[in-house]
Amino acid sequence: MIRIAVDANGGDNGVNTTVPAAMMAVKEFDDIEIVLFGDEEKIKPLLTNSERISIVHTKETLSMGEKDPVRAVRKQKEASLVKALYAAKNGEVDAVVTNGPTQCVVMGAHLIIRRIKEMERVALCPIIPNFDGHPRLLLDVGANVELKANHYAEFAIFATVTAKEILGIKNPTVGLLNIGSEPGKGREIDKEAYELLESLEGINFKGNVEPDKLIDCPTDIVVSDGYCGNIALKSFEGTAKGMGRMLKQEIKASLGGKIGYLFMRKNLKRFAGRMDASEVGGAMILGIGKPVVKAHGNADSKTFKSAIRQVRNMVKADLINKVVEALPKKSGEEVE
Repeated sequence: MIRIAVDANGGDNGVNTTVPAAMMAVKEFDDIEIVLFGDEEKIKPLLTNSERISIVHTKETLSMGEKDPVRAVRKQKEASLVKALYAAKNGEVDAVVTNGPTQCVVMGAHLIIRRIKEMERVALCPIIPNFDGHPRLLLDVGANVELKANHYAEFAIFATVTAKEILGIKNPTVGLLNIGSEPGKGREIDKEAYELLESLEGINFKGNVEPDKLIDCPTDIVVSDGYCGNIALKSFEGTAKGMGRMLKQEIKASLGGKIGYLFMRKNLKRFAGRMDASEVGGAMILGIGKPVVKAHGNADSKTFKSAIRQVRNMVKADLINKVVEALPKKSGEEVE
């Protein structure tokens, strides 16, 4: 049985999102148990089905606007997210799902569970929808402002194993986020990363990927530093939302638009579904010793349930151990 810790107090809507999601998850998957870390007084009225669901009571929550994530994680030991992460560290659960504050999740996972010794950096890695209906991995999108070339290589290896095991892609392709598609573009670090990625054995590197190609991405994986990756991701999300609003405005603007909508309603619903992130789940914290998934702060129950499914799949695939096997050994490490 897979035991999953859920930060029930986290996110914009707290238990109103996480508790229904937990019940949906245990109904869908008969191989999981969920431990809700949160306010028992608020959870119990919502918990109409407690099969394979238990509660660890705590009223404390990390603020979504927390400005000092390191201090918050270290000082607020009773916060629901912190307690869930410690449960993973101590082997009481196999994985953690939260929609709490992003930097607190990243720093908490790093400080409490700890990164695997084969990686020097952790990465925030969402699964993003794509034009062809097959999702892509984009990392890093916020954990690191600056990287060295070998960090890009580590991310590419981790993401390649993840794409194989979680997305079912036999030979995942890797691209480097850059301002141009030609070799030699970008900053010095981009050029260094390009050369290293091109030389890596077992990595199917296809060169640079420009940000305007993300929605119809030529590679299965795109690696980046957290600053550029975060800007690209938010631009991607903002454009998708903006296009949706513009389409609604145009439909409502005329009688012809409203009549046309009646005929195209099914097509438009399918179009929206292809770009709907709710089935994807959340962003994986790659490089940590236990699977951790961060759902969006305003995720609804359907999206949060998908994040639970996502972390379940990571545990079932034994993803962390497979990544450790794939990563090169650091100097001084024993090779068994």
